[in-house]
Amino acid sequence: MDFTEDQIQRYARHIVLPEVGGIGQEKLLNARVLVIGAGGLGAPLLMYLAAAGVGTLGVVDDDSVDLSNLQRQVIHGTGDIGMAKVESAGRTVAEINPEISFVPHPVRLTAGKVDSLIDSYDLVADGSDNFETRFLVNDACHLAGKTLVSAAILRFEGQIATFRSGRGQGDPCYRCLYREAPPPGLVPSCSEGGVLGALAGAVGSLQAIEVLKEIMGIGDSLAGWLIIYDALSSDTQKMKLSRDPTCPLCGDTPSITDLSAHAA
Repeated sequence: MDFTEDQIQRYARHIVLPEVGGIGQEKLLNARVLVIGAGGLGAPLLMYLAAAGVGTLGVVDDDSVDLSNLQRQVIHGTGDIGMAKVESAGRTVAEINPEISFVPHPVRLTAGKVDSLIDSYDLVADGSDNFETRFLVNDACHLAGKTLVSAAILRFEGQIATFRSGRGQGDPCYRCLYREAPPPGLVPSCSEGGVLGALAGAVGSLQAIEVLKEIMGIGDSLAGWLIIYDALSSDTQKMKLSRDPTCPLCGDTPSITDLSAHAA
């Protein structure tokens, strides 16, 4: 494609990278990414994807901005309190990069809606804060053959992984790591257990990097790997994940072949 002079200037630091260049930047401009959640992880993720020039950004979130969000959800400001998060996020994205096509989805993600939502996107990035949504997104992406870049944070720890199980290359899915959601009350939510605000920025930025790598096809994919970051110890672990042949979703004899087990 022919870049405009403004685009050449805006993306100059990308274009001079041999691994990116004009071809990589063109892939970003043509890409369509759906972000699940405009919260702690979705905030830096959306901002960096917009700055990088990802052409179409969709975001799913049915919540409104609350004062308690502002400690970590940097895409929103004090003046946005009470506003729908997708609207607030859209305003910030437009300020960062007005060329981006921003598609708000102010709905609660359910089994009845997820397929139609992810269908028009190339890749899904999940920054949700509950296991119900994480399992739903994982199952939907596997069944639809979509790449999923998933991240989670709690207290001082963050995790990030890429799942490409639906592409037929033998990669694991989220259920190979966590077979099912833990019993209610076993793992506290961020509102119950707390979270270091800056941790969201660190992990969300790593998530953005993995999304960009997947779009451009550069570097080593996190598919088949899990990164765990402990902010208190400044320790980062990279663990190998293997496909579980007994996995109910991507195993040899899957029992999950649709989304009927999830709430509609």
